[in-house]
Amino acid sequence: MNKIDWYILKKFVVTFFFCMVLFTLIAVAVDTSEKTDDFVKTGLSTLQIIQQYYFGFVPFIWGLLFPLFVFIAVIFFTSRMATRSEIVAVLASGASYNRLLRPYIIGGLFFAVLLWLGNAYVIPKANKIKSTFQANYFDKNDPMKNRGGSSSFYLKIDPVTYIGLKYYDTISKSASSFFMERVRDDKVFYNLRSNSIRWDTAVRKWRLLNVTERTVSGLKEVISQHNDTTINISLKPEELRKDLYLKDKLTTPELVAYIRREEARGREGLAPSKVERYRRTATPATVLLLTLIGVVIASRKTRGGSGMHLALGIVIAAIFIISDRFSTVFAINGHFPPLLAAWLPNIVFSFVAFWMYRKTPK
Repeated sequence: MNKIDWYILKKFVVTFFFCMVLFTLIAVAVDTSEKTDDFVKTGLSTLQIIQQYYFGFVPFIWGLLFPLFVFIAVIFFTSRMATRSEIVAVLASGASYNRLLRPYIIGGLFFAVLLWLGNAYVIPKANKIKSTFQANYFDKNDPMKNRGGSSSFYLKIDPVTYIGLKYYDTISKSASSFFMERVRDDKVFYNLRSNSIRWDTAVRKWRLLNVTERTVSGLKEVISQHNDTTINISLKPEELRKDLYLKDKLTTPELVAYIRREEARGREGLAPSKVERYRRTATPATVLLLTLIGVVIASRKTRGGSGMHLALGIVIAAIFIISDRFSTVFAINGHFPPLLAAWLPNIVFSFVAFWMYRKTPK
C-alpha cells in the first residue's frame, strides 16, 4: 500500500459515507411526508416515533441501498480523478491498470464484509423494531395484514409425528378439530382425534376436549376416550400465526434454523425465506461487482465528465435492480430455484463487468 492507494481508499470511504448520509436524509424526508397522517394517528411523540420506528427504518434503508451507495461513490470520485487527469498520471508513472484497481478491490471487500455482517446480525434487529411498529400501528386496521382469520394446518413436528388443525383461529388460539398420528415404517401405531383444541396459557400446553386415542400394536388395537386432557408437543401458537415480517426479523443463523425446521415439518411456501437467506450472501458480492463496474466506467476521461459517468452508472444500477426484482418474483411465485434467483443478477453482470474491463483503455 503506497500513498496513491491510501489516497484512493480515503476518497472511497469519505465519498461513500457522504452518499449514505445524503440518501438517508432524502429517504427519511420522503418517508415522513408519506406517513405524517399515520404518525399523528398513533398519538406518539416525535421522540417516540424516532426511537420506535426510525431507529429501525434507517438501518433498513442502509441495507437496501448499500450497493447503490458504493456504486455511486466509486463513479463520483473516480470520475473526478479522471477529469483532473489523475488516472492518466498514475498510469503514465508506470503503474498497470490492474495495479490501479488494488485499492478499489480492498475497499470493495471491506464494504462487502461490512454489509455481510450487517445483513446477518444488525439489520434484522433493526427490522424487528420497524416491523413491530408497523404491525402495532400501520397494519392494525388493515384487514389484509396480520389478520386473525381461520385456517387449516397439516404439519410434521418430529420424525414420526404428524398433526392437523382445522379452522384454527389465531386470536383465540383454538381450532374446532385436531388430529395427531405417529407413523413408523409407513404404519400408523398411534392416532389421536379431538373435537377441539385450545392453547392453555397457564400451563403453556395444548388442551383437548372430547379426545379419542387409538394405539395399534400388530393386530391389537387399544381405544381410550377422555373428556379433557393436555398434550405437550413442539408447537407454539406463534408458529401458526402468519407473520409477514418474520424472514426480515431473523438473524441469518435463526433464519437457517427456521427454514430447516419448517422443511422438516413439510410446510410449503418457504421460497421467500430461502431467497432472503441467499440474498444476504449475494448482496455483499454485488458490492464488489459494482465497485469494479464503477471503476471501469468512471476511469475513462470523457467529454461529458462526471455527469456522463453518473448517468451511465444510474442506468446500469436501474437495470441491475430490475433484474434482481424479476428473479425474486419468479422464485416466489414460480418454480425458479431461490439460490439461482438470488445470484442470477450477479452472474449476468459479472460477464458485463468482464466485457467492460476488456474494452476499457489501459
